[in-house]
Amino acid sequence: MVRAMLRRTLNVLALTFAGILAVGASRAGDAGQHPVVVELFTSQGCDTCPPADAVLAQLADRKDIIALSLPVTYWDMLGWKDTLATDANTRRQKAYAEAMGRGGVYTPQMIVDGTTDLVGNRAQAVDAAIAAHEMDAAAVHVSIQTTPSEIHIVVGAAPSSGDATIWLFHILSRATVKVGAGENNGRTLSYRNIVRNVKSIGVWKGQTVTLSLPRDDPATPQHDALAVLVQQHGYGKILGAAMIGRPEYR
Repeated sequence: MVRAMLRRTLNVLALTFAGILAVGASRAGDAGQHPVVVELFTSQGCDTCPPADAVLAQLADRKDIIALSLPVTYWDMLGWKDTLATDANTRRQKAYAEAMGRGGVYTPQMIVDGTTDLVGNRAQAVDAAIAAHEMDAAAVHVSIQTTPSEIHIVVGAAPSSGDATIWLFHILSRATVKVGAGENNGRTLSYRNIVRNVKSIGVWKGQTVTLSLPRDDPATPQHDALAVLVQQHGYGKILGAAMIGRPEYR
């Protein structure tokens, strides 16, 4: 009986150890993947956008996703000027439309990893698109570090099929806005990871790129986080991405 109990104990330990190894292997396999990037083009003047903003807020809490909200300006003409919208966000959406061969732009639009676009308030479709992109193991490693005076960015080497743009996003992690006119008049809307500024900072051609940028620029809007995207041909597939916020970004 003692031998039988000992045999069962050893079997349990063996299975447990095998499970630990399997988990470790899975995590090692995931190490080559970049977080899936989800961009939501939204507006305070659009009454179908708040549900999409809520979807993005849930995505923003996931470690495997970089979720970005990009308020656009073209709804401003209908009676309420979006307090977070920027021309840069609008230009980015229009550039996506051109790259994808779309006839125009709309809100709420989500773009997943630079290649899949869909209506942002359709949560199940968004989840399916994210899951599909998580299967793509191709990745370029990106790291961000900061000092009191500089931002240090490293984009690692990897096989390349053409030039890719390195984008830097300045991000405000949270904002709440009370809307005073337009389709959302009287509503208080909440936002996560709002893009306050986006600019091209370099080109990646397959070799390691190291960039050091000044930390403080008076022209940069208020922000408390940074993201870096490496994007094929400017507005194509996202090859690598990283984001840094509080407390690491001080």
